[in-house]
Amino acid sequence: MAKMFWEKDANPRALEGKRIAVLGYGSQGRAHALNLRDSKLNVVVGLRRGGASWAQAEQDGWKLLSPTEASKGADVIVMLAPDVAQPAIYNNEVAPNLKDEAMLLFSHGFNIHYGQITPPKNIDVTMVAPKGPGNLVRRQFEDGRGVPCLLAVHQDASGHAFDRTLAYAHAIGGTRPGVIQTTFPEETETDLFGEQAVLCGGARELIQAGWETLVEAGYQPEAAYFECLHELKLIVDLIYEGGIAKMHQFISETAKYGDITRGSRIIDKHVRENMKKVLEEIQSGAFAKEWILENQVGRPQYTKLLERDKNHPIEKVGQELRKQMSWLKPEATTAAQGKK
Repeated sequence: MAKMFWEKDANPRALEGKRIAVLGYGSQGRAHALNLRDSKLNVVVGLRRGGASWAQAEQDGWKLLSPTEASKGADVIVMLAPDVAQPAIYNNEVAPNLKDEAMLLFSHGFNIHYGQITPPKNIDVTMVAPKGPGNLVRRQFEDGRGVPCLLAVHQDASGHAFDRTLAYAHAIGGTRPGVIQTTFPEETETDLFGEQAVLCGGARELIQAGWETLVEAGYQPEAAYFECLHELKLIVDLIYEGGIAKMHQFISETAKYGDITRGSRIIDKHVRENMKKVLEEIQSGAFAKEWILENQVGRPQYTKLLERDKNHPIEKVGQELRKQMSWLKPEATTAAQGKK
């Protein structure tokens, strides 16, 4: 079983008087910075002037600094810019300003695990990875709850890396539901595999293939959309709330029988072998090398494949059907965002 830590295990004083520089103000950056500030810690935000999140950060009341200015004298530097932007930010603005026994903290292990950032030996290198999007991290904190977090220590130069990292997780609300100890390799490799094989790549391909199968057999595209995409949320919500057991509890007996007798014919031995190959590419670093090179040459493959998916016929069908779904209208979305 994974080792877990709770509020009683954290020592908030481990970050008392420390200057914490949050670099990046996207989904996670905004949530972390606001939660840390509400936890009465000394926080500054470092951003590229005029960047996409600059106006939002100013609106939230931050006196903004450049990443260089924010990093100078910081005891904790939190790398929350996008993964592909982090190496340049680190090399040009963070590394020249690192002081002895400072802590470099990440929310994803990609750049450390695959050697895109190589910190000196005289600093702590750690991770706190909330298992939810930033808006949920913020909402749960404001409601007196939290989102579970993963915690890892890659390098402990100070002798206090774990205590400081757990105090950080505590300050953003993570110790309320529990913090799970992991490693940089485990977090990075499982995260990439989940995205590629199940959550994004696997789910998207399954949805499109199911829709295409029904339409090619002569069924209406709209009916196929509801069965293969729209209703997926109903099933996922049940699984999210109570595991596969809850899904089985609430679906029909017919659906349940179809699940347990046909599911393994879809996700068969061949699919499982391909999943293992995808995992091997992640473990060996082959995927990381491919993605790094793709960025270096301007993302031609990425752009081409993304455009292909945007133009898949299921998107046009869904766009028309969603116009009739009042709960998805812009005013409903705006009202919901106002509560975040």
